[in-house]
Amino acid sequence: MTSTYIKTKPERCCMTEDESNSEGLRERQTTGEDRVRMIARQLSEPQTANWIASEAGWSHEPTKRVLERLVDDSILHRDDSGTHTTYYPDYRRQAMQEAMRLRDSGHTVEELTDRLADMKTQIRDWEDEFGVESPNQLRGTLADESLDGDEEDRRREIAREWEHLQRRIQIVGFAIREWDFLAPTTEPAEASS
Repeated sequence: MTSTYIKTKPERCCMTEDESNSEGLRERQTTGEDRVRMIARQLSEPQTANWIASEAGWSHEPTKRVLERLVDDSILHRDDSGTHTTYYPDYRRQAMQEAMRLRDSGHTVEELTDRLADMKTQIRDWEDEFGVESPNQLRGTLADESLDGDEEDRRREIAREWEHLQRRIQIVGFAIREWDFLAPTTEPAEASS
């Protein structure tokens, strides 16, 4: 099973239908604001306005205005504690929304269980191949002077994908555990008196 990270190639292992659709949206004609919103909502770690602007292919000032509106709307959080202001989504809300999307995607709980098993198998394969137990331990192998540039790049990419799979495993596992709870409701809940 080969997998790549979103930054380098448009395919990713275990990409959800929504993630695949958002890739296509970015390739179509979208406004800068649309691209900033898509990128900001998919952040897996805090990023600066400059980084987000670069990813969105848009200039800094309008990107910053969009990000501030997203903060005002409580979609993003802003962190001013470091040397640079960073922005990040509410990861709990992001995980809950993704779990609901998985539940509503038409996949069965068995299919998601198979997907979960595939992701865990991929991680075990990397652990066996490199003799490490974490993405950071894999990054530590880059100190080996016998590695050529291509192998260093491959290991960096695998470390990023490994971290991505760890996050996906948590979300898919949550969706499976809470399958019944996440079921769409057809009737509004009645308030108890």
